[in-house]
Amino acid sequence: MHKNFTHMVKVYYEDTDAGGVVYYANYLKFLERARTEAISNIGLSNKKIKEDFGTLIIVKSCNIQYKKSAYLEDELSIRSFVKSITRTSFFMNQFITRKNDLIAEAQVHLVFINELGKPIRIPDIIYENFKPFFCDTIKI
Repeated sequence: MHKNFTHMVKVYYEDTDAGGVVYYANYLKFLERARTEAISNIGLSNKKIKEDFGTLIIVKSCNIQYKKSAYLEDELSIRSFVKSITRTSFFMNQFITRKNDLIAEAQVHLVFINELGKPIRIPDIIYENFKPFFCDTIKI
């Protein structure tokens, strides 16, 4: 069985509209924070990846489906895992939940590029450290 990265987010006033509902674009910020924490969880950072390997991780595409609304002061859990991987990129599935309610789910295609913007091979240390988080099926 694969491992999941889990990151908790509290919804602040700045994340919501006048009605106290999370503004749709802010879910993308929550997902980004969870991915950043996932990298930190394996002992790296975006800054370290750039400095040590000359690579950046960029979002090539993101498909997000909104299921329910989140509200001011909700405690949200973001679960992430690597769905599949190639030589230069990986697909990460992410689920935002509030207790047992699925709020949103996203499939994000992330690509490793050099400073010229060209795709490059995923550094071995990153590939090896992400291995426990690979999954062949989606489970909620």
